[in-house]
Amino acid sequence: MLDSRVIEEGTSIRRRRYCFKCKKRFTTYEKPELLTFMVVKKDGRRQAFDRQKLLSGIVKACEKRPVSVQQIEEAVAQIEKKIYSRYDKEVASHVIGELVMKALYALDEVAYVRFASVYRQFKDINQFMFELKHLLNAKSA
Repeated sequence: MLDSRVIEEGTSIRRRRYCFKCKKRFTTYEKPELLTFMVVKKDGRRQAFDRQKLLSGIVKACEKRPVSVQQIEEAVAQIEKKIYSRYDKEVASHVIGELVMKALYALDEVAYVRFASVYRQFKDINQFMFELKHLLNAKSA
């Protein structure tokens, strides 16, 4: 091993290695295996937490917006960190939704409204306008 560094706020380790057979260097990333927790849906069903599902929801909201992949990855990492530190084995889906809303609010207002429209299941333009007014009021305060 040539080099070892802690990355992603201490959640993983990056190692530079050397292969004695092929004489090449390569990088490995190691993450601790965290215990999987269950997400409790609105109807009471439980399913295993899926980081990829969380990531894809945020990516969809940020599509064609000036938000980098690194910013999205950091947001997902922060959400995961909060969930793992606050909850033991189960977390309600609405808690995850609210954490995503807060993260998107800080990243990009359009992405925030996009996600809110799906997450809060806007039924008409009035609900959409209410959320926009709330956003504008918060911004001017």
